[in-house]
Amino acid sequence: MKRPFIGKSELDRLCRKVPTPFHLYDESTIRKRTRRLKAAFSWNRDFREYFAVKANPNPALLRILMSEGCGLDCSSYTELLLSGAVGAEGHDIMFSSNVTPEADMRLATEMGGLINLDDISHIDFLDRVSGIPESICLRFNPGNGFTIGNSIM
Repeated sequence: MKRPFIGKSELDRLCRKVPTPFHLYDESTIRKRTRRLKAAFSWNRDFREYFAVKANPNPALLRILMSEGCGLDCSSYTELLLSGAVGAEGHDIMFSSNVTPEADMRLATEMGGLINLDDISHIDFLDRVSGIPESICLRFNPGNGFTIGNSIM
């Protein structure tokens, strides 16, 4: 049985002090689970988790994850700006985007982020907009049907 990380009386007291609604995070559990994830992949010395900023763009959470060694996966200009504001730079940033505006791609490369391309058609786009960086990432589709389209997964 899962137990809440905060008791009812403590939560009631917090609700009287802090205007609602609010989000309450258990930092120690976030840190523990991040460390467990890293330990599970410790056989790969180059493993690094990149947290999807779009999943939860809370700056406090992003700082916690970065302090545990995670990078930040961004998919938009705004997420890149937020990541920079919490101290991410260079390869702390992975930029994975679909239908990417030029300004977004340019900012990602200016910040030194790892560019994660969706498909082969983005190579020419990246080269034209900002040049091909020394290191890039490519998404790999191991399925037997490859099509370029606008459907998701």
